[in-house]
Amino acid sequence: KANGKIAMKLPENTTLIGAQICKNDNDVLLTTAQGKAIRFNTEDVRIFKGRDSVGVKGISLKTDDAVISMAILKHIEVSTEERLAYFKMRRAITGEDSGVENDEISTLVLSQERYVELGALEEWILTITSQGFGKRSSAHEYRRSGRGGQGITSANLERRQDSIIASFTVEDDDQIMLVTSAGQSIRCSVSEISRQSRSASGVRVFDTKGDENVVSVAWIADTTEDAG
Repeated sequence: KANGKIAMKLPENTTLIGAQICKNDNDVLLTTAQGKAIRFNTEDVRIFKGRDSVGVKGISLKTDDAVISMAILKHIEVSTEERLAYFKMRRAITGEDSGVENDEISTLVLSQERYVELGALEEWILTITSQGFGKRSSAHEYRRSGRGGQGITSANLERRQDSIIASFTVEDDDQIMLVTSAGQSIRCSVSEISRQSRSASGVRVFDTKGDENVVSVAWIADTTEDAG
């Protein structure tokens, strides 16, 4: 139809923020403006008969908070002990500080094969805030839980009036473009943005001035073509 079709029945004061294709073996990651995130299996969302259904709750929101992004992640079977042991081993090999709390309590020693496997399956979540800060965090840090909970911390937002405006998966070769409320824009490589823990505050990506805020982030895939 020229005027479109109903994608979802929206309760009062609710807007649609995203729609993506997913499979039963995927996970959904919802992130809120106030720095909360929840990861759950797509099968936790039952299939509805009609497009105009209201749906089910993905995350419980606090007052004045709102979901700002949805990402689809590969589902990985990994225990808490394996996850902590992986970050501990990666820090010893690469020197990267994952920032995962209490990783010293893990007594599990990963085999080299399991470490390589988890590394190959690792996805990276890019998070950008309204004041121009950003970071990349390992998707392994976002443990899976049941839908409908309050989620876990996805960024340190101690800076006054800062909020998350974008959170999605990226590759090292990708680029992003940030646009501000003052009409300024900047394009940068994802590889230039530091890898930090899920609860870190990020690094300056865009130097906003005064009341200027980042209002939009666009993902730009690597488009390099082979010579010839």
